[in-house]
Amino acid sequence: MRIQRILTCSAVAFAATLAGPATAWEPTKTVEFIIPAGTGGGADQMARFTQGVVAKYNLMKQSIVPINKSGGAGAEGFLDVKASKGDAHKIIITLSNLFTTPLATGVPFNWKDLTPVAMLALDNFVLWVNAEDPYKSPTEYIAAAKKAGPNQFKMAGTGSKQEDQIITVAIEKATGVKFTYVPFKGGGEVATQLVGKHVNSTVNNPIEAVAQWRAGKLRPLCVFDGNRMPYKDKVTDTLSWNDIPTCKEAGIPVEYTMLRGIFMPAGVPQDVVDFYVELFKKVRATPDWRKLMADGAFNQTFMAGKEYVDWVAKAEILHRDLMKEAGFLAKK
Repeated sequence: MRIQRILTCSAVAFAATLAGPATAWEPTKTVEFIIPAGTGGGADQMARFTQGVVAKYNLMKQSIVPINKSGGAGAEGFLDVKASKGDAHKIIITLSNLFTTPLATGVPFNWKDLTPVAMLALDNFVLWVNAEDPYKSPTEYIAAAKKAGPNQFKMAGTGSKQEDQIITVAIEKATGVKFTYVPFKGGGEVATQLVGKHVNSTVNNPIEAVAQWRAGKLRPLCVFDGNRMPYKDKVTDTLSWNDIPTCKEAGIPVEYTMLRGIFMPAGVPQDVVDFYVELFKKVRATPDWRKLMADGAFNQTFMAGKEYVDWVAKAEILHRDLMKEAGFLAKK
């Protein structure tokens, strides 16, 4: 999915405002940007968008090359970075499979095997249906799924025993409905399956389905954040992200947001971490990034340092509890 960019100042002029104090270290060769997910999904889009912003504003002398390593629900990417101890030219964008993949598979990996750099944002999840279907609210959709009977309605999601399926199980437990969960490799494919009516619903991230919503192919029913998304500019002719109710206020008491964060291999010096923290601060300061945040309806929380480490540690506990409740923990 291509993100349209609207700039309010020239690239050259804006780049000048981003020039901060020199750091003690900077990359001396191409930086690998590992994506532990498939193409077209939110992590893939954010990584490639970031690559483009860094190049556009000349935010560092060396280039960034995104590399998808989605095998084993992202384990391929995480194990690659784990094995690259001390490599200052490798970063990885994480989603909640940072927690769910080792918990579900038993793969020998934990976030503590990496170096936390920064939280870029938190991503929302939205309950989507095909726009040609009659459901105008979550309660109407849930009622139809119940009436159809157990496993008659299909919920598409990215991967198995990951965020989308965790949310699906949470919906089932909260409402008493039972879906057939259908996994796909990435959020882009998930949206395509719903447009084609091969499934009945998804819980895709906003950025993964906004183009289809704008085109009148999909309909959002509710967002799984604790508050409505703050973006009030119209996405369609009549609706903004802010017009979408929370699932909780619409009758489904389920809340969940997902990490979009940056990590590095273990054993990198602090001045290397500091370079990347500053780099991503500069990326976030661009008008391009602000538009991405609005287009994708992100929760724009940013963290680094101890605050970020503490947040990740708490998120790991939360995911272990959710995975245990859903019966997704790997058997020892």
